[in-house]
Amino acid sequence: MTLDELNDLDFNNIGDWPALVKSIVVLLLCVLIAVGGYYLLIEEQYTSLESAERVERDLRGEFETKQAKAANLEAYRAQLAEMEETFGAMLRQLPNKTEVAALLVDVSQTGLASGLEFELFQPQGEQPKEFYAELPIRLRVKGQYHEFGDFVSGLSSLPRIVTIFDVSISGARGGGSAKPGGETLTMTATAKTYRYLDEEGG
Repeated sequence: MTLDELNDLDFNNIGDWPALVKSIVVLLLCVLIAVGGYYLLIEEQYTSLESAERVERDLRGEFETKQAKAANLEAYRAQLAEMEETFGAMLRQLPNKTEVAALLVDVSQTGLASGLEFELFQPQGEQPKEFYAELPIRLRVKGQYHEFGDFVSGLSSLPRIVTIFDVSISGARGGGSAKPGGETLTMTATAKTYRYLDEEGG
């Protein structure tokens, strides 16, 4: 088919066109319909499919995370129960308001039982913290070096928590050598005990 024959084609009478031209036109129309259909219908469905696949991946990841937690749930419960038991045991070592006075007596008696002579036993004001309060006691005692060790050891064996801070040991007032286990020495320190603050703030 020549270019002149193409120019002579009558668009009002497509039925008289040669078979080859009709086939090419039909093929072009099919391609245009396919491309138009893709952009109008299929592309939107592909976008929806990709979005659904992303959601599926997210949900699958969330499911796997929750499944792993669920698989360890009993271990977590056992660990929580153990932590609660430990916390309860620690709380029992903190005196309440009514037990503080008795604990101060215990600290004093522990020092006397160790052979120490108290020059200063001065409870300080309570210092509130996050869920407990510190109760510092300023101490100055006289005795021998091993008696100081007995005193600190006795405090650690009390049923309540007592810690020692700012320890300083020097020769006794009025002279004397500061030899361990021999001459009389003076120890100054701060003993701290702790009280649990209950939900009522007391």
